[in-house]
Amino acid sequence: MYLFRIPANTISTIIPEVCQAIYNVLKDEYLKIPDTEDEWKQVSRHFAEKWNFPNCLGAIDGKHINIKAPPNSGSLYFNYKQAHSIILMGLADANYKFLYINIGAPGRDSDGGVYMNCSLSQALENNTLNIPESTPLPGRKQPIPYVVVADDAFALKPYMLKPFAFKSQSVPERIFNYRLSRARRIIENVFGIASARFRVLRRTMELSPPKVKIIVSAVCVLHNFLMSRKRSSAVYAPLGTFDTDNEDGTITLGTWRNTEAVVLEPLQRTTVPRNATMAAKMIRDEFKEYFCREGEVPWQRYYI
Repeated sequence: MYLFRIPANTISTIIPEVCQAIYNVLKDEYLKIPDTEDEWKQVSRHFAEKWNFPNCLGAIDGKHINIKAPPNSGSLYFNYKQAHSIILMGLADANYKFLYINIGAPGRDSDGGVYMNCSLSQALENNTLNIPESTPLPGRKQPIPYVVVADDAFALKPYMLKPFAFKSQSVPERIFNYRLSRARRIIENVFGIASARFRVLRRTMELSPPKVKIIVSAVCVLHNFLMSRKRSSAVYAPLGTFDTDNEDGTITLGTWRNTEAVVLEPLQRTTVPRNATMAAKMIRDEFKEYFCREGEVPWQRYYI
């Protein structure tokens, strides 16, 4: 207000309007979930080539965006990190870009609960995204559906893979969890890169949830816009910004981790059903067998 000599009430109108305009103009080209088989196959091919994870359609996770407690909201936005927030649910491709976002769920909800109530969940359940038919993993005969990779906060489903329970794991299960983690951390990198560049995501926003949603939507579409252009991506996220795999299987951590506190968080309490169907367990076992045989990489047994 003092820097530009514009009243605060005028600024409070300008910023949301500009952010909404940015999102409306760019979303159709730069934040569009695939809707054809060829587009989904291209996403899967990139995961197989870059992260040795075939039949993968994306990595999903949630990020808490801290906000000032809205008036009369009680504990609605109070999360397990002891702060008030709304949740950004994101699905990312192998190239560190958002394929889908859902913003605005109250912070007290779990990632799995937010996912169960979002449009992506309904589309995957009803098979309305033109996802390709089941395909055998390379070198195997059993047809396997295309899947999304997630962490333990999500429910195991035929189209969604989560880690094996961390208690009393066998060697094949540890290998599967390692390979799943390599692909799943893409979405964590996306959140980290966006937060490192758009610093508003790193502090508490003293705005109402609807305005926070508009700002975060603009950040997500601008992230994709910058990552999609060769010249801008070299400045926005130069080599070394995100985690990279070396030929010997080691991981070089991205510089975004130095600009954002990275701590081990306690597991979220969730009401997501845990009674995974037999079909989902069989699909996960098929991936486990593939990672231990035809799809084995030389370094995996060293790093488990």
